[in-house]
Amino acid sequence: MAPVPVPLKDMKLLDVKLGQLPTWLAMRDFTPGGIGGALRRGYERYYNKYINVKKGGLGGISMVLAGYIVISYMWSYSHLKHDRRRKYH
Repeated sequence: MAPVPVPLKDMKLLDVKLGQLPTWLAMRDFTPGGIGGALRRGYERYYNKYINVKKGGLGGISMVLAGYIVISYMWSYSHLKHDRRRKYH
């Protein structure tokens, strides 16, 4: 039996073909409520996968810490790149 085709609106991003990408993006909800809902679903998915587990480890917390380090470096990069070539003598 052939698998039942999934409508483009219900497809995940990884299942969308490159030619279908503009149509798929046009179907997304870019209102403030839609963006907030997407952020909430992402947080709940992360929390349930890495934080709210029976045998927890440092994996979930270390990912948050690594993300914070990368974001803070990106925010301060414009200041840091000017200090690179400065001579201290």
